[in-house]
Amino acid sequence: MRGAVIHAPGDIRFETVDDANILKPTDAVIRTAATCVCGSDLWPYRGAEPTDHAHPMGHEYVGFVEEVGSEVTSVKPGQFVVGSFATSDNTCANCRNGFQSSCLNREFMSTCQAEYVRIPNAQGTLVATDDVPDEKFWPGLLAVSDVMGTGWWAADAAEVKPGSIAVVVGDGAVGLCGVIAAKEFGAERIIIMSRHEPRQKLAREFGATDIVTERGEEGIARIKEMTGGIGADSVLECVGTAQAMQQAMHSTRPGGNVGFVGVPHDVAIDGQELFFSHVGLRGGPAPVRRYLPDLIDRVLAGSIDPGKVFDLTLPLDQVAEGYKAMDERRAIKTLLTP
Repeated sequence: MRGAVIHAPGDIRFETVDDANILKPTDAVIRTAATCVCGSDLWPYRGAEPTDHAHPMGHEYVGFVEEVGSEVTSVKPGQFVVGSFATSDNTCANCRNGFQSSCLNREFMSTCQAEYVRIPNAQGTLVATDDVPDEKFWPGLLAVSDVMGTGWWAADAAEVKPGSIAVVVGDGAVGLCGVIAAKEFGAERIIIMSRHEPRQKLAREFGATDIVTERGEEGIARIKEMTGGIGADSVLECVGTAQAMQQAMHSTRPGGNVGFVGVPHDVAIDGQELFFSHVGLRGGPAPVRRYLPDLIDRVLAGSIDPGKVFDLTLPLDQVAEGYKAMDERRAIKTLLTP
């Protein structure tokens, strides 16, 4: 089969890779209906994470079950399924506590920009829809497998409540989905920090009430000014840089919470500063599996449409262009079709 492989920073190739096969009785193989490029894929693409050897890419997926291992009974061949970037058995103590992305048998997906994908821990990872959804829903369901689930986790971790003020740091796909989540959680005011007009427009459509274009200390001062000098109740950090984390922490009121879901790069938190801030921090890899049934229902009911974050659709064999467009900010998020 064929799939995307990174060879070095800026070097993505669509080439022949090992076939996706059942290796364990807990595996399934799916035929990809849609996959995509994630903002976190840009870290190695830009050289911010090392690429010591060529390896496949991709961790977001929806598709049709082709084959299941002998221990998989929750899905069957022919069904349309949505999964998570972090696989889980959904039975261990961490899974039962709602943190499937810390499953004791977790494996991170990394081969999904391909025609077929092997899914470890398929029994606990995959959720089948009742019927094959209309193709118009596929982008939204694909978003649920990561960016919508991650945006939802950001709002949940930041404890967004009805009537509250929420700030979203980051206007990528996760940040935009965080706006959706904050609205669904009942935030009365949703402020997104964004400098890009197309993303601002989509954020407004998703429910943002205010746009802040300033960054760093100026951005923090603007948030304080908009919140009576106190700060926001909840801040969703959806970038992963040191500046984004500082913006998030300093934009939060004492007693408020930061939900941080951007994969941290060069982020350091001063313990004394945190101690005296009275700001709560919670984050990490999103427990997407916890939210899958609810988010799938919301997408199919039309109450949310996170698929709008995909503003570029390309055939899978043009995956390299998908990376390039996102790296150059010509696209928010690239959807890939086999």
